Amino acid sequence: MHLVTSAVLPIVAILLAGAVIRRRVLDSDDFWRGLEWLSFHVFTPALFVHAIANSPVIGTDPLPLIVGLTAPVLAVSAVLLVVRAPLRVDGPRLTSMVQGCVRLNTYIGLVFAEELGGTAGVAMFAVASAVMVPLVNVVSVGALTRFGRMPGDGPRPSLVRSLWSNPLIIACAIGLTLSLTGTALPEVLARPIDLLSQPALVTGTLAAGAALSFGLRWRDVADLVATSAVKLVALPVMAYAVASALGATSAVLTAVVLITALPTAPSAYVLARRMGGDHRLMSAITGAQTVLAMITLPIVVQLTVP
Repeated sequence: MHLVTSAVLPIVAILLAGAVIRRRVLDSDDFWRGLEWLSFHVFTPALFVHAIANSPVIGTDPLPLIVGLTAPVLAVSAVLLVVRAPLRVDGPRLTSMVQGCVRLNTYIGLVFAEELGGTAGVAMFAVASAVMVPLVNVVSVGALTRFGRMPGDGPRPSLVRSLWSNPLIIACAIGLTLSLTGTALPEVLARPIDLLSQPALVTGTLAAGAALSFGLRWRDVADLVATSAVKLVALPVMAYAVASALGATSAVLTAVVLITALPTAPSAYVLARRMGGDHRLMSAITGAQTVLAMITLPIVVQLTVP
């Protein structure tokens, strides 16, 4: 109940505020694109650098974290490929189901991570993101490249470029370097980074709320239910089982379960549109999972995290 009142209800309130402001007060696409850009390229990277550089998260065995995240994601992706033909799932629908099963909303995760573990929790979540973000990008972009249906010969995003230029990955690398070397940033840099990190949680969650959409077609119901069950329940349970079997610490288990139990990010819709996925199904999955996760997240976390 404490997690519900301290993390879930504030997130729901901010998500709803973003949705209402977007639809009733400020419907400028330029504004929301700008806010999302600032959150993704400035505020959240600053939070990652600040959290990782100032927390002792590197002393743990990395194997449970890495395998606990990669094994379930690859297993789920493989199963989707295997069942595609028997279930007669077309290429664009498959890509949206893949994204719906593996992508994650980092902003919501950050709020939960801070509530569960404070600065150290955010730092461990950031390290988990350094594993998960490139992994889900490889899986998602790879699926869209192979099965997406582009109109004509439209340009497709470069997988390699999308990884090495991702600001969250860059921020994790900087934070890990500072932590491993024991280097402290000079005050002239540390203080601005600290200040820039503070709006990350609110702006990211507002942007996520503004991006919510629930345009559901009846033929999408089965795909939405299956995808949500896998993403919000099966994936974190699998991740917990793998990481626990490998002797993960409590902090690592918390990060592994949390990051795999998060709903799909709104950016999945943009990627689906750009690369020939089923963007309407993707929009419905994103909206439904964000709402459902407010129920499933605290339950999954409390049942699995010691």
